[in-house]
Amino acid sequence: DQDTEADFQRFLRRVDDVTNLLQGLSSPDSAVREKAIAETEKKLQEQGGSGEEEEESRTTQNRTLINTSVRAFPSEIKAGLNGFLAALEKDAKERAQRRRRNEQLADALKEQGNEAFRAGDFGLAIQRYSQGLERLRDKQELYTNRAQAYLKLHEYEKAISDCEWALKCNKNCLKAYFLMGKAHLALQHFPECRQCYEKMLEIDPQKKNLFKDCVHEAELEEKRVREEERAEREAQAGSVAASNIQELLQRISSPGQDILYYTGGIRLLAEAVSSCTEQTFFRTNNGFSILRNETVRGAFCAESKSPAEVELCVSLLLLFQAACAGNEENQRVLLAQPAVSAQLAELLCSGTAQLQRETLALISLCSEHQSGRRLLLQQDLSRWLQILMAFVKSTDARADSAMNILSDLMGEERFQTQCRAMLSTDVLPLFTQLLVCARQVNQAALARAVGVLGSLCADVGLRAQLAQSRECWQACLQLLDGCPDGSPGYQQCVFAVLGLLMNLLLESNGTIQDLAVPISGRCLALLSHQDGRIVTRAIGVLSRVLPASPSAVEEVVKGGVVKKMLKFLKAGGQLTSSYAIKTLAICTKSSRRAQEELLKWDKRLQVLLKLLQAGDELLVGNAAFCLSQCLLLPGAASALLGSSVVQLLLRQAGGDAHRTSVQQNSAIALGRLCVAEPRHMQQLRKLNGLAILNSSMKYVHSS
Repeated sequence: DQDTEADFQRFLRRVDDVTNLLQGLSSPDSAVREKAIAETEKKLQEQGGSGEEEEESRTTQNRTLINTSVRAFPSEIKAGLNGFLAALEKDAKERAQRRRRNEQLADALKEQGNEAFRAGDFGLAIQRYSQGLERLRDKQELYTNRAQAYLKLHEYEKAISDCEWALKCNKNCLKAYFLMGKAHLALQHFPECRQCYEKMLEIDPQKKNLFKDCVHEAELEEKRVREEERAEREAQAGSVAASNIQELLQRISSPGQDILYYTGGIRLLAEAVSSCTEQTFFRTNNGFSILRNETVRGAFCAESKSPAEVELCVSLLLLFQAACAGNEENQRVLLAQPAVSAQLAELLCSGTAQLQRETLALISLCSEHQSGRRLLLQQDLSRWLQILMAFVKSTDARADSAMNILSDLMGEERFQTQCRAMLSTDVLPLFTQLLVCARQVNQAALARAVGVLGSLCADVGLRAQLAQSRECWQACLQLLDGCPDGSPGYQQCVFAVLGLLMNLLLESNGTIQDLAVPISGRCLALLSHQDGRIVTRAIGVLSRVLPASPSAVEEVVKGGVVKKMLKFLKAGGQLTSSYAIKTLAICTKSSRRAQEELLKWDKRLQVLLKLLQAGDELLVGNAAFCLSQCLLLPGAASALLGSSVVQLLLRQAGGDAHRTSVQQNSAIALGRLCVAEPRHMQQLRKLNGLAILNSSMKYVHSS
């Protein structure tokens, strides 16, 4: 309270005064010391005066004469100061004890308030937090907790006031700005709301996602208010659209009519709702409460529907599509209807193609926006996955619509979290089953499903689980078996599966080691495919799987991989070349036969020399490594006499390359070149490269 605050401030001023006096008494400046002594005498006299008032009750007359012209001795000043400091220390200890006692009581009351809040008794929670603040006025958590309770009771001004007090206790209180932003949003104070959220981001830049969510919510609310104000103005101006929508809703809400009457009315209403303002008219006239009509709700929720009920449901779905297209507020209101959210999955399982198509179209509208996706993900994800993946077997547009929805949902953290939890029990069995029967399903849709699963590999935890699954690998291998004469749709599946394998091969485990030989064998067979995209990905898979198994390296070398890689290096693009040279580097590292074949098919190593001039250091580094491996063969160094190899290697080893590994690989190749064929030393001397060669010898010996 005010008295306590004033008392505390007086105490602090007294501490400051004593500190200043002590500094003055110890000053080397005599003038400063004299002034400090005078001030000290004055303080002691004031303290003595206050003491005389207390003595009056015991002493009726004081005859002592005080000679004010005589200064107090330093020892007397020191004694007075010591007494003053002792009083201050005693006061501070008493205050500390009282504060500890009040902190314990305030913490206990805070916990009682938290329990009441969790139980939904917000009034009691406010009472307990207030009692805690009576004990401890500067406890930030009590203000923010009480503000949160005020928000629940829609007492927004009080919530803002408590947040302001919390910020006086801690100017960087994130929760205070968050709650104050919510309160301003509820009061439609949009600029103030944004300022609070911007302050949150300023305090903690790591809260960027929370900031985006809060700002998005504020933007949607401001948009809703603006649209409703515009719709209200148009309605008051006699808008024909507003009166038509209102009249149709009234007719549809009337009970006891034939089902065809409601179907026709809903169709007319769907045609009437075609603009943003008309969507707002529909919402503000309680259009989404149309399911309160018993006949309409009965048809919508019936397990087994008659043709007339199917027609009504289709009309209702078309109306919802018209009302929700591009309108996030209407989507939110629609999905908040219990009958709708519960029935969407049932409609997808109905077996009626028309109902499934329109339901998928409605869900697609909602999945385009983050708020809609989050509402959809409140459903049973396991069932949704099974339903949507089942549409891969459809031969029409339903399969594509289902995959669009899955692709939209895949980016949500909640979706990824749930997938991680149910990967082994729901996701993988469903996925592998579809891969195994790839020829019997919609292959374009299956390719998209594989792409969705591949995107999930961005999550390290999910990728590790998938890479451990032998069933997943075997299903992928089975699909790759049927590729050479496959249809265009099947080739899309192969391309998607190769992309998935590349992602999974970022992991290293026993399953990959066990299956490295068949994986590399399938990829080797794909190198003759007509689709260049498939060839590039097959080489990419080889470059990642071969390090896992020496046996796999032996098999692909026997299968002619070296000659094929040289062919791609001569004609391929940069991505293909980067995969191909990495594959050659892996093979030449552990296989002498690979070294011999490289020299056999490229006697003067022209392909590698060309790569040493590339702008991409990964290409240069792997080319230098392959060259250093080949230089272990008799005659390889001699074949390079008269070439620019010394100049190229010297440039990279001497520091042109930024990557240390590129410098080292080039230095090793240069050292081996000169050791194997001393005649290269003449060129090296001309280029003043002996110092670089000497420094590179340590790499040669260590290699």
